Amino acid sequence: MTSHPPLHARTIIEPFRIKVVEALPHITAERRHFALSAAKCNPFLLRSEDILIDLLTESGTGAMSAAQWAAMMIGDETYAGSKSYYRLEAVVQALTGKRHVIPTHQGRAAEHILFGALIRRPGLVIPSNSFFDTTRANCEYFGCEALDLLYDEALDPRADLPFKGNVDLGKLRQVLDTRRADVPCVLVTVTNNRGGGQPVSLGNLKAVHDLCRQFGVPLYLDAARFAENAWFIKQREPGQCHRTAKEIAREVFSLCDGFTMSAKKDGLVNIGGLLCLDDDALADGCRTRLILTEGFPTYGGLAGRDLDALAVGLEEVLDEAYLAYRQASIRYLFDHLDALGVPMMRPPGGHAVYLDAGAFCPQIPAHQYPGLALTNALYLEGGVRGVEVGTVMFGKPRQGEPDECAPLELVRLTFPRRTYTQSHVDYLIEVIAEVWRNRAELSGYRITKQRAVLRAFTAEFEAVV
Repeated sequence: MTSHPPLHARTIIEPFRIKVVEALPHITAERRHFALSAAKCNPFLLRSEDILIDLLTESGTGAMSAAQWAAMMIGDETYAGSKSYYRLEAVVQALTGKRHVIPTHQGRAAEHILFGALIRRPGLVIPSNSFFDTTRANCEYFGCEALDLLYDEALDPRADLPFKGNVDLGKLRQVLDTRRADVPCVLVTVTNNRGGGQPVSLGNLKAVHDLCRQFGVPLYLDAARFAENAWFIKQREPGQCHRTAKEIAREVFSLCDGFTMSAKKDGLVNIGGLLCLDDDALADGCRTRLILTEGFPTYGGLAGRDLDALAVGLEEVLDEAYLAYRQASIRYLFDHLDALGVPMMRPPGGHAVYLDAGAFCPQIPAHQYPGLALTNALYLEGGVRGVEVGTVMFGKPRQGEPDECAPLELVRLTFPRRTYTQSHVDYLIEVIAEVWRNRAELSGYRITKQRAVLRAFTAEFEAVV
């Protein structure tokens, strides 16, 4: 009898088969140059028909399962009291233990409603491990300071630490000691998108929970990628490997007073969000706000079919074969680029590989946006769209002077869920390798037009000659 290697040593395959396909466009180099010029050198402004592989975001861009499509067929479009809502509510309550389940059309709507209810005067501060762009913008919209409290080591792309999303407990204690009256809540993002898709450990969350209880401050999560964070805890945190991802996720949710979620990530749907709370009075106020902008509380800006698809997605996302495949896909790209010497945020995160644009093209100063330069080079080389996570997105404009630069200059290559195959990733590796070989030829950009809020989405650029 022929012996076989143990199952865990074999190739991790996609835990699904493909039933529907979408043709990819053929895009010539000439067409790519024209398209980027028409988009004013901002990848956000490219049209989908001009993109071969789209890694801008995984938010709502993944593939839904047959079970999700089937669930949509029984969606109840009743305006108030939809059966679809109550099916979703039961799934969310069983997973998270939160009493109040408030759907929204996407995560930033949940953030806007929550911050609007919590931030009652200017001059407040919300500590976090890291705010991503829309979360920060919603916080600052209400006159509140969004405070990032990562450990210093987390800002070193070369530091290979298992939980670089952890909150710096010393920094958090100092804020609570000195400004307790100004802190309406603490927010922890799992996983930490801005810092490289890095997870937060269960031990760190417990410590943050204990500090919040000591100072009487509520703790909320940005739980868009809760399942990926739970999988990292299972894989990396001592004493957790015997537990299921679902068990870990339930404990994570038990440590917070509520959470916001863009369901377009680990909800595995194309649209939707959640605001879930324990506090009765706060939930009542949030529902009132929701009626003003989103709709009735049992649909929250979504169709009934979307609620049913989300109910299925929240169960599918904790399938451990799926989570193992998802992480293996990210690791596959990371390992191949690492072998080429391409600088990246270490270790690989849960939903993306983050290229270290500052180290990739050190000849470009931060105020000339090396992340944008690298993103555009990848598109011109192979029709691949990534996204800059650096000074364009997180820098602060200064009148008559170069921007105040972000601490990291990264390019995020984000994997839509259940969408691309290994051959797509092999092609991506070839494109990045070619840009890496010619990296000395890259030059920077300047902004010619920008908005005061979330400028990365709409800014216009020109090359620095």
